[in-house]
Amino acid sequence: MIPLLVALGVVGVSASGPLIAATLGATSVTALAIAFWRNAIAAVVMAAPVALGSPRQFSRLGRREYFWSAVAGTALALHFVCFIVSLTLTSVAASTALVCLQSGWIAVFSLLRGHRLPSAVLVGLGLSFAGVVAITGLDLGSSPDALLGDLLAVAGGILAALYTMAGGQARKTMGTGTYTTLCYGVCAALVALMAAATGQRLTGFEPTGWAGIIAITIAAQLVGHTAFNHLVAVLSPLVVSMFILLEIPGAALLAAVFLGEVLPAGTYAGLGLILAGLAVVVLGQRRTRREPKAQAELGAD
Repeated sequence: MIPLLVALGVVGVSASGPLIAATLGATSVTALAIAFWRNAIAAVVMAAPVALGSPRQFSRLGRREYFWSAVAGTALALHFVCFIVSLTLTSVAASTALVCLQSGWIAVFSLLRGHRLPSAVLVGLGLSFAGVVAITGLDLGSSPDALLGDLLAVAGGILAALYTMAGGQARKTMGTGTYTTLCYGVCAALVALMAAATGQRLTGFEPTGWAGIIAITIAAQLVGHTAFNHLVAVLSPLVVSMFILLEIPGAALLAAVFLGEVLPAGTYAGLGLILAGLAVVVLGQRRTRREPKAQAELGAD
């Protein structure tokens, strides 16, 4: 089940950048409209099965669940604003690469909280980030607009890390349906307020614009984000964020096929390095979990 969810999540989020860039470039849809509708629609879709099948799940939620869902939803709203605007200023490959570096930020936050990271995790992160460099070539900031887009993408990555970590806390005591309903709902509400404050319209688009919004919602939100939100209950936020790194070569390939962007020369080598880094991190975390158990068993003897 986990490999299938990972595959669905990677394909879904990989489609996000190219679909958003295509929709913004060819229609009158605004950046905040994409962020609003993908979350509002997804919140309703995720709430329906819970409301019909087990409505008491919402009444059983406590302050802790609402707090972490609100934190995740707020971080997600700000992440979307940064990411979507960055796609209008810099390339899909650069924006996606910088946003997907959330695994590095999760590692930084863990260190700041006093958690020591196993050496295997650090090695795996290094291999994966080398893969990111191989794909993007660090071709960043080629113009003032591109530099601003890159900085917004970095901010989007930091916010994505906070979103993933808060989701990991919420999912300890919440089902996927209840958590995503609250998280996506909070995100949609905040984006609607930002749209009202900045004068960006959320309706009145042409049919092709609405088609783009629906495609983004299905692929990126309902499939991609929801798959990873399910996985944070069974995998650590760091491992989940490492899987999300696969969005970088995925988005580059899709942008090359559908948007005509030049495929970075190091895409395949970068993909190999990211996969190698992911394997090292996963194996390192498994070894770390086994060692305390083995020590406890030795101590019992």
